[in-house]
Order: sequence, then C-alpha cells, then structure tokens
Amino acid sequence: MDLEEALLSSYGQASSQPAPVNRMMAQFAADFRLQMDINLGVGYVNENTIPRQWIRQALEEVLAKPQKHRLALNYGSPTGSPNLIDSIRRFYLEHRIGGLTEQILSRRQIIIGPNGASSLLEAIAQVLAPGLVITTDPIYYIYCDFLERMGFELLAIPEDAQGLDTQRLEGELARLGPRQADIRFFYLVTVNNPTCTILSNRRRQQVVEIATGLSRRLGRKVPVVLDLAYELLIHDPTVEPPLSGLLFDQLGIVYEIGTLSKILAPALRIGYLIGPDGPLLRAIVQKTSDTGFSAPLVTQETASVLLDRHAAQQLEAVRAGYRQKAQMSRQWIQERLGPYLSSCTGGQAGFYFYLTFHRIETHEDSVFFRFLARTTGDPQIDGPPGTKKPRVVYIPGQFCVHRRGHLVQVGRRQLRLSYGFEELERIDQAIRLMADAAAYAEKRLG
Repeated sequence: MDLEEALLSSYGQASSQPAPVNRMMAQFAADFRLQMDINLGVGYVNENTIPRQWIRQALEEVLAKPQKHRLALNYGSPTGSPNLIDSIRRFYLEHRIGGLTEQILSRRQIIIGPNGASSLLEAIAQVLAPGLVITTDPIYYIYCDFLERMGFELLAIPEDAQGLDTQRLEGELARLGPRQADIRFFYLVTVNNPTCTILSNRRRQQVVEIATGLSRRLGRKVPVVLDLAYELLIHDPTVEPPLSGLLFDQLGIVYEIGTLSKILAPALRIGYLIGPDGPLLRAIVQKTSDTGFSAPLVTQETASVLLDRHAAQQLEAVRAGYRQKAQMSRQWIQERLGPYLSSCTGGQAGFYFYLTFHRIETHEDSVFFRFLARTTGDPQIDGPPGTKKPRVVYIPGQFCVHRRGHLVQVGRRQLRLSYGFEELERIDQAIRLMADAAAYAEKRLG
C-alpha cells in the first residue's frame, strides 16, 4: 500500500524544495567541465591564497605538543578552544581590528561556532522567536532565504554607496507603527554580499543608535548582528578602516560574527562571535553543544597556531592578491561591458562585483543567461550537440534582491560576479564571453 510521507515541520516543508540558487548551481555543477566552464558564481576563495605549508606545520605542532593543545583529537568545549579564543583576542588587539581595545574586549565574550560563521547565524535564527528582521537590499540571499524558511519576515532596506540607507530605515520604522514590536533583530553584512558595498562607520554607528532607541521604546533588547565575513578582505588602501559596532554599543545589543575562512581556509570551518554575555549568547552556546559539543578541536588548535605565527604575513598576501584581481577585473568590465552598464559596485573588498545593466536582463530565462549557459537552442551560440562551448556561471540579481522588496524589477538586470576563485586568465575569458552575451542580447532588444 502507498504510505504518506513523513510529517515535516514548517521548516522541513519549506526546505523540501531547493532554494532557487541551490537549484541553479546544482544543475550547473552536474555537468561542470573543469578547464572549460568558468565559475564566477560560487564565492569560493582562490586556491592560491590557502597557506597549505603553514597549515601542515601548524597541524604537526598541535599533534606534537599535547601539553599545550590538550585533547586536540577529542571533543571540545561548546564555547570553543581557550587557545583559539586567546589567539583571536590577541589578533584583534595586535592588528587594531575595528578600533577595539583590551578594555572593550574584556567586557565581551568570544565563542566559536560548531561549523563556521554560518552555524552561528543558524543558531541565532533558531534561538530567537520568529518575527521581523531588518536587513539590507540587495540581501545576503543564502542566510535570508534560510530566515524565511525558519518563519522570519524580512524588512529589506535598499542600500546606497555607504551601505544601508538609515534615512529610509527610519521612514520604514515609522510606517510600521505598532508592528515595530515584531522586530527581532538587525542583520547586516558589513561588506555586503552580493554588492561588496562597505558599510561606512557613520552608518554603522547610526544603525546601532537606531536599534538602541528601538530597544528602549520596546522595553527589550533588539540585537544588532554584524556579519564581518569580508571585512578582513578590505584590500583598497584608500578605504577608511572600519570601526567595530561594539564601540557604539550602550545596551549590550551588538554581536559581531567573524570568520577565518576568507583569510586562511574555508575547510577549517572557524567562525566566531564577539558579544555580551546573556541569555542570547548562552542559548547560542547551548545550540553549539546540541550540534556536537564544538567545532573539531584539532582545527581550532591549528587555527590558533596560524593566527599566532602567520596572521600578519597571510593578511598582507591575501589582500594583495585580491587587490590585483579586483583591479584587472574592473578594467576588463569597464572596457568590455561599460557601454551596457548603469552601475558597477565592489572591487574594494572581498571578491565580488555587482553589475546593473541599462536594458539587458540577466535572470534565468533571459537571452543573456541562456547565451552564457549555452541553452539558446542555436548551435552557433551553444556549440554542436553534446559539445557545448565554454559556459560562464554567475549569480543573477533576481536571487540577490528581496522578492517582496523595492528592487525586484531592477534585480532582473543585475548580476553578481566573483573574481575570487578563478585565475585572471579565466576571468579575462569570462568577461569577454559576457561582452559577447551582452551584444547578443542587445541586438535582440532592437
């Protein structure tokens, strides 16, 4: 007899169908051809930035010194390795990250996530009651899609050149009226993914001040979660050094989430949270314990050694590498795609450019997308059956804007391009193909 499927939770039901980007990337990866197709979509770090030799040496040291790196191959504490927490604290102070001082850090806790920064973000969504989340539009689509599957509602505020537009935010809060009580937390990626717009220090302070005022009106704390994923990768020397949101925190509502994935190696899965002790932080620690006690202790200890021994040199090398790639990629974008574009953001930090076209649409059903996916149906464009020409994958803007927000229509003419993973020669080839696709699409617009 036929049986009904297992009873799913509301989150399970929402997750039973893949998110659009998940589906698109799975389809592309199913027959992705190395050395033929070009990945400007998934934000992998460049393989040449990963310090393999230092990682090997650090691991050997961890295993050779059990008196310092205790139980490195066993379970760890749900708050994280004391060695790694001390290393992160020293790393922040020695490199003056965020303008933080020993006095400020001494009043905050540092905890390590069970599986990178994303696991800490997931924990926040699981321990806070569903409600409204204030974020930036374009959104960080991976986490924001997850929030909606968890039952949260997004209030996505368009950004400008300085990040989230706080004037628009205040207008939206006024329009909410009594629904302000539904706001659960603020979530901002300080170097925005997908646009790589850097949240200015003034805007950072204003966001904390707005959340502080809201907390006082509501009589409860409204957390401000600042995702620093790409902040260590600010590689344009003209950019004003970013200040930590903790500097402006009067009520104990600011939580900053950092990662070592972008400067060391994603596979280490080291993400950390800096914030005030209290029920929220303790709930996150319990969630880490429920997940499996802690991140693998051996990778935490390895990361501690890497931070203590090689942080300065590694930071300099990674920033220099991405700065060169950003400069060359921007030049090619301007030369080949410039006539078709109304704006281009990024290139100062992280490894993304976010392009907005005048007329050309970039969504999955667009001529531009089908040209680069080689699915136009025209053998001259796609190549002979069974032997498609080189394809280029990117993230369409339709996935990067909130689907019920202000930017739905313009998102149809946008895309995110990653210069992180591929080498310059392949990026050069990809942007040439994008220019061919733009000319093909423009011709069909008439």
